[in-house]
Amino acid sequence: MSKGTSQKPGNEKPIPLLTVPNLVTLLRLMFAPFVAADILDGYYRRAIALCFVAGLTDVIDGLLARKMGEATRAGAYLDPIADKILLSAIYVALGIAHAIPWWMVAIVFGRDILILGMAVYGILFTSIRKFPPSVWGKLSTFFQISAALMVMCSRAGFPAPVTLSIWLMLAATGWSGIHYAWRGITLLRSNTN
Repeated sequence: MSKGTSQKPGNEKPIPLLTVPNLVTLLRLMFAPFVAADILDGYYRRAIALCFVAGLTDVIDGLLARKMGEATRAGAYLDPIADKILLSAIYVALGIAHAIPWWMVAIVFGRDILILGMAVYGILFTSIRKFPPSVWGKLSTFFQISAALMVMCSRAGFPAPVTLSIWLMLAATGWSGIHYAWRGITLLRSNTN
């Protein structure tokens, strides 16, 4: 077989599901209940510390995947799922602890439910299989993380611009939801015609 030809199907070296980068991602997923429990128990400083460690695992898993050549499809799905579960656990815990009002939690979850619903519709009724995040979606996630951290910092006794961070989060989340809805409807219409 010449150098430029591809291998026969079945001869590719399979990359195992439990790679080192995927295990690091799973570690981040395991932080979610501990962060939520610390928020509910009022241990905000420890919750903040765990969030920073979880953030480091997010950086480390990506670096390891690239450096070790172990970027997998499972990892590509697992990484955002771990992020979303951690962030969702934080927002629900902040809502239960009365650190933020429930309507804010509903806005964060509402956007995610909208995106999930459109993705499920796309998978079931169209040939669309890829749903890449938009710049607005990434910006919204950044502001959601920032707002949650500012609320926790304030509860831990650190000075933090809570009101500003919450309004930025609400604006970014709302705009991101509108943008995803518009993009999704456009994409789904073009694919079903």
